[in-house]
Amino acid sequence: MKSLAEEVEYLVPDLLAPQLKLVFCGTAPSRASAAAVAYYAKPGNRFWPTLHAVGITPYRYSPHNYPQVLTLGIGLTDLCKVHAGVDADLPDDAFDLNAFERKMRHHQPRIIAFTSKNAAQSYLQKAVAYGEQSAKMGDSRLFVLPSPSGLATRFFNVEIWRALADEFKRL
Repeated sequence: MKSLAEEVEYLVPDLLAPQLKLVFCGTAPSRASAAAVAYYAKPGNRFWPTLHAVGITPYRYSPHNYPQVLTLGIGLTDLCKVHAGVDADLPDDAFDLNAFERKMRHHQPRIIAFTSKNAAQSYLQKAVAYGEQSAKMGDSRLFVLPSPSGLATRFFNVEIWRALADEFKRL
């Protein structure tokens, strides 16, 4: 039997390896990210600038050189790998929570950081607050970050990203 990754071509491939320090998980690629085949590629998205500003990356990466963050112990994935767009436009069954959990349990990152409340709430099946969660996935700690999307500007708070950066630097 083929795995999901063999059956379906992902719009933006996972960037995963065993025992990463940190894996960021979004909901789904934006249309701009799918077209660029790169994470957080939509102009106005704060993801790459924020990673550098809080000290997770030594310089500001661009969406097109995203695979290089693997050398820092950082991975990237989404709950939805086969549809693109804003969350409200995704089909009801867009999130493959089982595939996500299988990948995370296989790779065992130290921290999984959801880059939106919607992603975290979809996975955890409950309302969540920003920051570190009491729940874990195996030994992986879970964080919920305010979305870096330009569409979520009113919810963005860099201090929560800084708290994650502090934990990342301790690993």
